[in-house]
Amino acid sequence: MLDLLSKTWWTDRAGDGWFTHLYSWSNVIEGCIWALFAVLVLRRYFKHRRSPIELLYALAFLTFGLTDFEESYSLTSWLVIAKGINRMALLWLRRYVLRHFYPQQKTY
Repeated sequence: MLDLLSKTWWTDRAGDGWFTHLYSWSNVIEGCIWALFAVLVLRRYFKHRRSPIELLYALAFLTFGLTDFEESYSLTSWLVIAKGINRMALLWLRRYVLRHFYPQQKTY
């Protein structure tokens, strides 16, 4: 069981071909997009200050982006688990924040 949790599924190595570089750079771009969502949520929070839970929502976006930066270098079992937990938290926080504080918004 511990071997499975510490397993490395993929690592970016020089000379692995075009797919490896595409996969790596797409994760960097995706990480930047998630970080941008974190900035947008923070901006909205500082403008309206409806609930401190929005800070957790922004943090969830940021940490999800950070996992993509890590994934651009290597994909491990613990990273997949962390991304899954982060994704569930992100979806729950999104639903909570939009329902309770911004029912007119549907994006972030």
